[in-house]
Amino acid sequence: MACYFRRAIASQLSKILGPAEENFLPLIVAIPVSKKHHSPDFRLSVSSLVENGWIQPDKSVQIQTELLAKQLKCDSLLDEIHLNQGGIHFKFNRKVLAERVLQQVLKDGPYFGVKSQLFSVCKKKKVVVEFSSPNIAKKFHAGHLRSTIIGNFIANLKGALGHSVTRINYLGDWGLQFGLLGIGFQEFGSEEKLKSNPLQHLFDVYVQVNKTAEKDENIKKSAQEFFRRLETGDVQALSLWQHFRKISIEEYERIYKRLGIHFEEYSGESLYQKSSQTVLDQLEKQGLLKKTKEGVGVVDLSVGRDMTSCATLVRSNGTSLYLTRDLAAAIDRMDRFNFDEMIYVTDKGQQNHFTQMFQILKAMGHTWAEHLYHVPFGIVQGMKTRKGDVIFLEDVLDEARSRMLQNMSVSKTTKNLDDPEETAENVGTSAIVIQDFKGPLLSDYKFEWDQILQSQGDTGVFLQYTHARLCSLQEMNNSSSECSFNPECLQDPAAIAILQHLLRYDEVLFQSSKNLQPRHLVNFLLMLCRLAAVAHKTLPVKNSPQELAQARLQLFKGTCTVLANGMRLLGIKPVIKM
Repeated sequence: MACYFRRAIASQLSKILGPAEENFLPLIVAIPVSKKHHSPDFRLSVSSLVENGWIQPDKSVQIQTELLAKQLKCDSLLDEIHLNQGGIHFKFNRKVLAERVLQQVLKDGPYFGVKSQLFSVCKKKKVVVEFSSPNIAKKFHAGHLRSTIIGNFIANLKGALGHSVTRINYLGDWGLQFGLLGIGFQEFGSEEKLKSNPLQHLFDVYVQVNKTAEKDENIKKSAQEFFRRLETGDVQALSLWQHFRKISIEEYERIYKRLGIHFEEYSGESLYQKSSQTVLDQLEKQGLLKKTKEGVGVVDLSVGRDMTSCATLVRSNGTSLYLTRDLAAAIDRMDRFNFDEMIYVTDKGQQNHFTQMFQILKAMGHTWAEHLYHVPFGIVQGMKTRKGDVIFLEDVLDEARSRMLQNMSVSKTTKNLDDPEETAENVGTSAIVIQDFKGPLLSDYKFEWDQILQSQGDTGVFLQYTHARLCSLQEMNNSSSECSFNPECLQDPAAIAILQHLLRYDEVLFQSSKNLQPRHLVNFLLMLCRLAAVAHKTLPVKNSPQELAQARLQLFKGTCTVLANGMRLLGIKPVIKM
């Protein structure tokens, strides 16, 4: 494990500079593998020593660094120590590197990386993650894809690192749109169509009533009246709404199953219509809720308290808003879960909403609001099927499966599969996820089917192909649970490159856990696949001497293990054959 090597360096630094070894561990970073030349294993940045006060900035930093490098000694573990621009580089004994890294991977299996000492300083927390959050009575819109898969990654990562995670799906199940839908269903609805294709029918009804409302002001008034009846607990209105909510969740769960996603709780705005009034009463009691001339209830968030920046919480007719219900939901969750942090995953268009929400909670005296986080993401452009513009997520998943099936049918390398459709589904979903996770979450990106489904290049298909190839290699060579190997047989450049790359895995997880960005892990896995492809060509197992074949097989087995671990964290199910 990388921490074994970091600690060897940290031990010497501690004796020379004074502070305990643990202080140095996060500063000693694995060096990314270079394609052009052999690289050392670890680097210690001089600037990090200056920042921590262990090298004095008022003296010559270069001279102090040179002196430190001379004091550090090579031994049976450390082969080379040398100065490099801005830091000190370390190269370890290649036999020990192969032995230690590979043994740790094979020993830890699914826990490799997450058990690193880098995480020992991180307190185990109770974490709530709110994500996906589609609007009920509508088919799962493709626009909710990003929230769903990003939130799933964050929850997976937090859980793998030992935190207690509660996944909440906060449904859009309240608001004026349900007044429109209620009136629309009374006018255009059909129980028969509702049974055969529930969400499609409700979507059609909603589109139809919206068009009618644009021309008929009475429809809008009727919708407002229907929603008012909902808020006051009218039995007939509530019964219809509850029916819509139930069938919506049933349909959504079918989609989530395809994606391998689950939730501990299905919540929704509707649960907080009454408690939102309690929040308003509290705000009024604290003198935070103001009324405008129009009768709208607002909280003044401006620095000078001059009403130049306000958050609206109550309409002039007395009905609550989304923000009001979000405040009530946050307070309720703290009461129920006593969380250490809560993470909201939504598009970047809601950044102002969450800024206002967090500010109001702090103004109310809720100090835990410091531990609320919004993870925003950009817009996906050009997500279309062959039929045209995509509206629903299910269309996207079906399209990915269909296109992948077609690609597999014409590929010369496709194996005989027990269930080609399931394989195509898993590989197609992988392609969508990797395309989404490659860049910064906040960035918009263009969705291109031909590009994301390529088997070569930085794609989810490439990840799956590599994993399946490594599984096939183990199967063909009768790989057993036997993990012994001779590290002397893993001194080839291709083998060393993989071992060096594996040193970075815990750092990548640590970085992802800090900024909640999946791209670090995606880029690590893609590079691992490239290195595995080179090793597969240059380090044959078949027809090699037994000792050499066994060592190489263990290297590929370890690579396959780490690849599968990372894919599962991303929310991807690794395929064994394709």
